[in-house]
Amino acid sequence: MGTPGEGLGRCSHALIRGVPESLASGEGAAAGLPALDLAKAQREHGVLGGKLRQRLGLQLVELPPEESLPLGPLLGDTAVIQGDTALITRPWSPARRPEVDGVRKALQDLGLRIVEMGDENATLDGTDVLFTGREFFVGLSKWTNHRGAEIVADTFRDFAVSTVPVTSTSHLRGLCGMGGPRTVVAGSSEAAQKAVRAMAVLTDHPYASLTLPDDAAADCLFLRPGQPGLPPFLLHRGGGDLPNSQEALQKLSDVTLVPVSCSELEKAGAGLSSLCLVLSTRPHN
Repeated sequence: MGTPGEGLGRCSHALIRGVPESLASGEGAAAGLPALDLAKAQREHGVLGGKLRQRLGLQLVELPPEESLPLGPLLGDTAVIQGDTALITRPWSPARRPEVDGVRKALQDLGLRIVEMGDENATLDGTDVLFTGREFFVGLSKWTNHRGAEIVADTFRDFAVSTVPVTSTSHLRGLCGMGGPRTVVAGSSEAAQKAVRAMAVLTDHPYASLTLPDDAAADCLFLRPGQPGLPPFLLHRGGGDLPNSQEALQKLSDVTLVPVSCSELEKAGAGLSSLCLVLSTRPHN
């Protein structure tokens, strides 16, 4: 059946959405968000797009910012993608549900098979879903419920799907992520460690683990470049973000570390994995 991480296929495209002025204006404040520096947030977002395109060699699809969707840049919450299938999520917040429309169309245009969540009792944020290459873990959190997890299992029937209680205000991928094809990285908080222990009990596949001082540092993206022969990349928080975790990340010797900063966007609730959707398949033409 192969080795852990084989399902983390070679990447071809990345999808991002621009940062609207409304994120730093009254609309963001009305959503309970702190004030942020719009120019800095847009610079961070631009650097992320540049790294995805130039450093990782992905074809970048950038959706324009929408002022009516202040949290639109967090498009990682709007879909779960594996192979040529995209599950369009149903975000917990009704105000965020219109965000899926532009993402759905972009993924359709790229040739993916679209699966909708038709159950009004289901809620699912994409950043509560961690795919290891062999199986899915779905965090049961403020944003994602059991019915949402069941729809993930119904959609991706070739993979085991297990649920993991999230005992903090974070999404699952705000606590842990894949640092390599066989390595789970996790923050040092009790919530992060509980999640990792739960995953270890639920899985039939052995994973190495690496604990990082900062939970947010575990929100990283392990990516195989589209060109054969190149080593895999780990897109992670850097550029002065979370300095206490940088030394620990150096222990991941089998990946090329690609640092990016999102400290300003983090004020709006953004983790690194929420700021892009990566396709691990070559879309149909």
